[in-house]
Amino acid sequence: MEFKYIYLVIHGKIQINEEQKTYIGQIDIPLSEEGKEQVHRLSSMLSGLKITADYCSDLPRSIETAKKIAGWHRIHPVIKPELREISLGEWEGLTFAEVIKRYPEEFRQRGADIVNFRPPGGESFADCSKRVINALQEIKSHSSGNIVISGHAGVNRIILCHALGMPVDNLFNISQDYGCLNIIFAGNSHYRVTLLNETGSI
Repeated sequence: MEFKYIYLVIHGKIQINEEQKTYIGQIDIPLSEEGKEQVHRLSSMLSGLKITADYCSDLPRSIETAKKIAGWHRIHPVIKPELREISLGEWEGLTFAEVIKRYPEEFRQRGADIVNFRPPGGESFADCSKRVINALQEIKSHSSGNIVISGHAGVNRIILCHALGMPVDNLFNISQDYGCLNIIFAGNSHYRVTLLNETGSI
C-alpha cells in the first residue's frame, strides 16, 4: 500500500442561531454566506496540492464543500453515506435547553457516557465510530494518491481520535471549527497527524 496524505476538512458555517447551542446531526441545514466564504478559502488553500480523490457524506453541506474543492482538481466527489454526521434522532434541531427540559434523564445519561449513549431514535458515538472507521479503511485501501475527506465535526473527531490512537471518549478534546483543515499522513499500518484545525493558510 502506498503512502498518502488525507486532507480532512469540515464544511463551512451553517445557517443556525449561534446564541443557542443546538443539536445538529443529520438534518439538512444549508451553508450561511460566511460558510460559503469559508469553503471558498478552504478550496483555495488546497488548490495547489496534488489531490486525486475527494470523498464526502451525502448531506448537502458536505457535498457542496466537496464539489468546490474537487473543481480545482478536475475530479468529481465520491459520495459515501457512511461519512454522515452522527444521527441524534429526536434531538435533531433542538436546543440544549429544550433537550434538558424534555429529556432530563437522557441528557444526564449522555453526559455520564458520551460514547455509548443513544438519543431516542439516534445512534451513539460508538455506533458512528464503527461506520466511519470502516469507511476510512475502505477509502484508504481503494484510493491512490492524496485524498480529501469533506467531513463533519463529529466524524472528523472520530477519525482524528483513530489517527492519534486515542479512545473515542476523548473526541471533544479535539477542536474542529467550521471550514478547518486537518492533515493526516497515512502509512501502511499507521497514521500521523501533521496539521490540526487549521483555518488560516498552509
